[in-house]
Amino acid sequence: MDDFSSEGKKSDPELAPIDRTVTVHEGSEKFHRLGWKRLTVCLIVEAIALGSLSIPSAFATLGMVAGVIMCVGLGLIAIYTSYVVGQVKLKYPHVNHYSDAVQLIWGRFGYELTGVMFALFLILLVGSHALTGTIAFITIIDNYAICALVWGVISMIILLILSLPPSFAEFAILGYIDFASILIAIMITIVATGVQAHDAPGGLSAVNWSAWPPADVTFYQAFLATTNIIFAYSFAVCQFSFMSEMHTPKDYVKSIWALGLIEIFIYTVTGALIYAFVGRDVGSPALLSAGHTVSRIAFGVALPVIFISGSINGTVVGRYILDRAFAENPTIRYVKGMKGWIVWVGLITTITIIGWVIAEAIPFFNALLGLISSLFISGFTFYFPALFWFQLVKVGKWNANAHNIALSIVNAICFVIGIIVLGCGTYASVQDILSQYTGGSVRSPFTCDSSSYA
Repeated sequence: MDDFSSEGKKSDPELAPIDRTVTVHEGSEKFHRLGWKRLTVCLIVEAIALGSLSIPSAFATLGMVAGVIMCVGLGLIAIYTSYVVGQVKLKYPHVNHYSDAVQLIWGRFGYELTGVMFALFLILLVGSHALTGTIAFITIIDNYAICALVWGVISMIILLILSLPPSFAEFAILGYIDFASILIAIMITIVATGVQAHDAPGGLSAVNWSAWPPADVTFYQAFLATTNIIFAYSFAVCQFSFMSEMHTPKDYVKSIWALGLIEIFIYTVTGALIYAFVGRDVGSPALLSAGHTVSRIAFGVALPVIFISGSINGTVVGRYILDRAFAENPTIRYVKGMKGWIVWVGLITTITIIGWVIAEAIPFFNALLGLISSLFISGFTFYFPALFWFQLVKVGKWNANAHNIALSIVNAICFVIGIIVLGCGTYASVQDILSQYTGGSVRSPFTCDSSSYA
């Protein structure tokens, strides 16, 4: 591979690709068994969760036209930026996690900064799924006499257990259950809301949905709705980690297209249909709009996706920490023998507990997650891949030929989108936190009151 991304990079030993013929270290074989189909499943588990049922509420804020355009347009952009991420991995095989890639363009500072962003975001996602599990159990059991913290601890333990498989090839088996779970939950919600709309006075024509945003929607509300869609396409954050376990990394392109098209279809159809059936009053997640009994059934069906999608974030963080802290100790790094498993179980336990504690301790945790996502996903999905293309992937000058000019424009647009999400998303998230305090909707930390979660 003689051609490098941009001028001057070829002579830089830090950026030189590692020889692909290097023998796989003994003990790492089980971490190189991921094919493109299982990679697709891992990406689906990481990307498509119960949050997909928040898309209809985004449609209610943005209107049908803007909602559809955002779902399709942002999905196509996410496919492209993930393609660029994969090109970086193929060109620099020693890149195992996102921070390794950022180190190539920003040096040690970028490595440390992105490592913190990467770990913090995924740990918070673990906590978010613990809270979602708590809400699901409260809804299903329908018994507010049981302390909510009990359901929180149960959720945390389930997440911990499901995070224990150390290789993604092993974890992918759970992904099929995860995918079936979210599809069935979505179908139940669509059918239930459709039947309700049909049977209501006036039928479907009486539903108060609109092609355009409502007149009273503020900028920050509209951008918060947009970020719900943006973050639904944030699968690039774990892509380096997953690709490091592929036996044929170049096949990742099939996974990216498969996942991207599946996501675009699910998000657009789910958002448009449920919004058309329920209207402006659609809940988030939308299964809360399906009626009391149906909501309980849908939450029960969605339990696998809540916990499987949440647990894979803990597994990714655990792999990142092992790869970094025990790079020279294959027994621990590749989870071999008693010592390796003791370290791995202890690490996963610590990660899961930290995520749960943060989620319970911060009264405005979901809004905080939105703030963190605005700060981080703007980079992971948009401006970092754009910088990767300009500094690591591009061959020759940006204006050397029509191909480079076209891709330079595309990546410049991706970079600008990332900066807009960073700025406007942060502003919208802060406004959301302030409005929650003003409206008195902030719950108490470590509360036993189940109604505060509902």
